[in-house]
Amino acid sequence: MIKLRACRVCKRVTEEMKCPVCNGDTVLEWKGYLFILQPDKSSVAKKAGIKEAGEYAIKVR
Repeated sequence: MIKLRACRVCKRVTEEMKCPVCNGDTVLEWKGYLFILQPDKSSVAKKAGIKEAGEYAIKVR
């Protein structure tokens, strides 16, 4: 079973120990899931401050 991790800095969801986008540390303790396809057209992405398409956690501990 694959354990997904979330970056503490940008909240990107990944399987890696370091975030591939910002090189921040990732943790296993996170909640919520956002899948953003078109951040420029998404009101949710704008509210969350997301500028790149991808998978994001809502809350990271």
